[in-house]
Amino acid sequence: MPSAQNCNTLLIGLMPQLCNDSWTFEKVLETNKPLTLDDTLFALVREDEGVTAIRRSHQQAREAQPGPLFARITLQVYSDLEAVGLTAAVSQALTEINVCANVVAGFHHDYIFVPYHLREEALRCLEALSRNAARDSNQPS
Repeated sequence: MPSAQNCNTLLIGLMPQLCNDSWTFEKVLETNKPLTLDDTLFALVREDEGVTAIRRSHQQAREAQPGPLFARITLQVYSDLEAVGLTAAVSQALTEINVCANVVAGFHHDYIFVPYHLREEALRCLEALSRNAARDSNQPS
């Protein structure tokens, strides 16, 4: 399926999907933890200050995790890496309900990490954003 660039088309086709797992952002090199490339790893981000790993959290890790837990929402629409406005629209919608959004773009999809305890509200917000874009596109100008 070809990727889309038009923001309204992207919003209509958003189809946000909530992953049931919780996720953590780990400062790998700062803590001198060995970097393990296992099935818990979602992404690595290399920064000047070190490497951040985004990992699926296991029960034991959740209990010992010093930082916040996040939920991952996958935007199922095939978004083009050069599309303009999708991240801004999603972030703005989540800002309006006071939910932070940490966005990671893949080649085919965008992934939104939101505070785990706010995952259901964030999902409903993104579903409403998509419905509203569809409704607005069907209204006569």
